[in-house]
Amino acid sequence: MKPPAGTIALAGKQVSRLGLGTMRLTGPGTWGDPIDLDTAAALLREAVHEHGITHIDTADAYGPHTVEHIVRGVLHPYPERLLIATKVGMLRTGPNEWTPHGHPAYLRASVEGSLRRLGVDCLDLCYLHRNDPQVPFLDQVGALATLQKEGKIAHVGLSKVSPAQIDLAATIVTVAAVQNKLNEAQPSDARTAAYCRTQGIPYIPYAPLGTGALTRDGGAPKALRWLLDLGENVAPIPGTSDPAHLRELVGSLS
Repeated sequence: MKPPAGTIALAGKQVSRLGLGTMRLTGPGTWGDPIDLDTAAALLREAVHEHGITHIDTADAYGPHTVEHIVRGVLHPYPERLLIATKVGMLRTGPNEWTPHGHPAYLRASVEGSLRRLGVDCLDLCYLHRNDPQVPFLDQVGALATLQKEGKIAHVGLSKVSPAQIDLAATIVTVAAVQNKLNEAQPSDARTAAYCRTQGIPYIPYAPLGTGALTRDGGAPKALRWLLDLGENVAPIPGTSDPAHLRELVGSLS
């Protein structure tokens, strides 16, 4: 099965360059179960088994916890080729409420929870979801580095960070991937994508379709191509809850 946009080396695996973001597989406000669990399950199954998408991006904050449960229910036992990336470090107190929480004890508890929900002994790729300004940045990264040494995380990533923060984190851990917001309508982080390319770090743009704004008038293929053309290290993770929309995205790149 040929991936629709080629492949990329990410977190020790060769995976599809077009990944799937799963934030939309929840209820309104990224809270609770999706309105149609069967459709969410069908979308995940189709992405992996019919379209060759082997990079699934999730987070413990989606739901919270909802999507990790769905991913396990649909895809476990996971194919060897499949990369499940998750994120920790965000506290959810209600719909549309997101609070960075990077205390090392919380990060440890979050990783342990993700391991249980995903049904694995080691997370393929675990990102620090956000920098918590109330906790020293290296304490947060260091907590994930410690869990990596313990064999609970295989690869450590960072999300919503600057080149300076990437360099700082690299003093104590190998940064396996950077996930920042970037799309054709909001191109300001292209400099970080370029910096990651010089460092040999995969760059994973979230909201690559501008949370749907760039899909109007059939603009999704152009928006994705714009990202892919930034460099071979760029691997977008568009999200959708509609299998038909997923087919359109895959078909436009095939």
